[in-house]
Amino acid sequence: MANHKSALKRIRSNEKRRVLNRYQHKTTRNAIKALRLATDKSDASAKLSAVVSMIDKLAKKNIIHDNKAANLKSKLTKHVSKL
Repeated sequence: MANHKSALKRIRSNEKRRVLNRYQHKTTRNAIKALRLATDKSDASAKLSAVVSMIDKLAKKNIIHDNKAANLKSKLTKHVSKL
């Protein structure tokens, strides 16, 4: 267990960030799954812009790597264009 006040605060803040990051990451993954299951092109293209925005936010906050974000966006865009 930590002995310093600053270390205790760091533990608390890390836990808050971890919970928020997990929530945002899981929400984005669910949105990606919903987009992949979409069959209507107009519906999928509407979802695509929202999902791309979510992916960009995760990459900006270093929750996922920039290259992973680029790969996801590329694959999802190809998927929507094939519909």
